[in-house]
Amino acid sequence: MRKILAVLTLSLLFPLAAWSLDKEPFSAARFEALQAEEALVLIDVYADWCSTCAKQQEILAAYRAEHPEVDLHILEVNFDNDKDWVKHFRAPRQSTLLLYRGAEQLWFSVAETDRDAMFAALNGAAVN
Repeated sequence: MRKILAVLTLSLLFPLAAWSLDKEPFSAARFEALQAEEALVLIDVYADWCSTCAKQQEILAAYRAEHPEVDLHILEVNFDNDKDWVKHFRAPRQSTLLLYRGAEQLWFSVAETDRDAMFAALNGAAVN
């Protein structure tokens, strides 16, 4: 019983730790370098005020926690401040996700919050 209470207490005290997500701000140089390495790159067109984006972040954090072996790089394009890149990636709105391996775009999604669909796209790309 004590063990269960300890786990519950920790989960209440540290809820954000479970959902931490390591992302980098988008830069053309970083994206090009990752593409040259044939790395798996997720472009995350994100806005701080977007509830759909927040849900996507939870799913992506869960994916990282469940699949630590997948070397996934997440580059964040700020929907409000990076308008040139929003246009470049043809993102119709915030909460747009684009998945690349090298120069090849493997997946394009707008407002996807279905965990299974997101996991399937990431897992499919991870084996390529």
